[in-house]
This record gives sequence, C-alpha cells and structure tokens, in this order.
Amino acid sequence: MAGTLIKICGISTPETLAAAVQAGASHVGFVHFAKSPRHLALADAATLRRQVPGHVKSVLLLVNPAPDSLAEAIRTIAPDVVQFHGQETPDTLARFRADTGIEAWRAMAVKDAESLAGVAAFRGAADRVLLDAPASTLPGGNGTRFDWSLLAGWDAPLAWGLAGGLTPANVAEAIRLTGAPLVDTSSGVERSPGIKDVDKIAAFCKAARI
Repeated sequence: MAGTLIKICGISTPETLAAAVQAGASHVGFVHFAKSPRHLALADAATLRRQVPGHVKSVLLLVNPAPDSLAEAIRTIAPDVVQFHGQETPDTLARFRADTGIEAWRAMAVKDAESLAGVAAFRGAADRVLLDAPASTLPGGNGTRFDWSLLAGWDAPLAWGLAGGLTPANVAEAIRLTGAPLVDTSSGVERSPGIKDVDKIAAFCKAARI
C-alpha cells in the first residue's frame, strides 16, 4: 500500500531515533510507563523529543494517566500525539482533545469481531485507533499478533493503524492483507527487550514501503 505511515515505538536513544528518521518513519514513539522495558523518564523523553525533525510526529504512550500526570507529561514533552494504552474511555479522549488540541490515539485489543465492533465508540473521540493483540504481561509491546483475517472487509469507522507482532519479515504481508494505513512496531525491531536494533528499524521501514 503506497504511502503507508510507519511508527517506530519505544525509542530510547539518539541513535535509534536517528535510525528511524533516516529510514523514513512518519512517527516515533516514547513510552512513559514504569512497568515497560521501554520506559523513559519525562526528562529523557523530552530530550529525545527535541531531536525529532518537524516532518516526523512524536507520539507519547501513556497508560491510564492521572490528570496531573498527564498534564505534566504534556508540558514536559510537548508531543504531537498522545497514545492512550489503557482503559481510557471515549469521553476521556474527547475531553483531552478539546482541552489540549493534541492528537489522541487509543490502542484497542482485538480478540474477535466483537472487539472490532467496539472501535466505533471512539468515532469523534479519537483521531486514530491502533488495533493491537490482547494484553499479556504489558498492555503492548509483547510481540504477539492477532488474527489479521478479522480485518477482511472491515469498514473502519475512523482512522486506524495495525500493531502487535509486526516485524521486518511480516509487515509487507500485513499491509497486503489488511490495507493498514499505518503500521506500528516496537519489539519487532529489538535485539532484546527495550533495546532497538538500527538495522531492524531500517529493514522494517523498507519492507513497509514495498
């Protein structure tokens, strides 16, 4: 699919940020969630965010943030997008967008067709939903995929992206099968949990553009 957007999530070093930008990623993600091996303190995420060029969007991943924590994160990092990865409701996202003017994404676990039906609740509340595999140890970044055939003939009610278990080896197939307008990877371009591999980042971006 020509023009597929590419998000490399869990960026934690200047080197891997540069690799993602050079490889043509449209979005880079910073994780602020203490239980994740990709967790960044706000100050560290802010330092990396300042190195992101204007044509690439910075995405801040948060999980069920308290209002004060959310406000502090926005002030410190000034992200282009906030990706909510917990149990945040459509009302929460709608209020966030109205209050901040910042793009809001919501990760959604896909188990079955009923899961996909739930996406419609975020129409008008989220700018995009990310369809991900069901949570296990962590809400995301577990390297597992859901059944992509569930997306055959799916009429998406709002902008969306595909996440969960995407790697350089399978992302082209994923795009072909699902027509995903955006693909999101984290563990799929790592050499160990939380440690990105610059060669895998380059390979993923190349494969997503074939």
